Amino acid sequence: QVQLVESGGGLVQPGGSLRLSCAVSGFTLDVYDITWFRQAPGKEREGVACISATDRSTYYADSVKGRFTISSDNAKNTVYLQMNSLKPEDTAVYYCAAASFCGPGWSFENDYWGQGTQVTVSS
Repeated sequence: QVQLVESGGGLVQPGGSLRLSCAVSGFTLDVYDITWFRQAPGKEREGVACISATDRSTYYADSVKGRFTISSDNAKNTVYLQMNSLKPEDTAVYYCAAASFCGPGWSFENDYWGQGTQVTVSS
């Protein structure tokens, strides 16, 4: 049974940091690319960062480049999203997904998604 479970969200002040985790079960991280998406109230879901299953290459949205870092731990079968210098506009529900590709255009039509974790950036 495939499951992706996000954790690590919460309330943080502007300029602060959070680390999100995406714990994967049912497949290993060399099978699917993993993408972090986010969706803010009233806005469309957008791709944030992804990591390739084959060579661990990464890709980021321009809005988070230089602030967010995606990484993976194969031993724990977990993908992380380190978020630094957080801004109020980063407030959203963050989802991880098993994606068919990692790169420009983002893979939105994915079979497996997590339930999401709320990130709120506010003073």
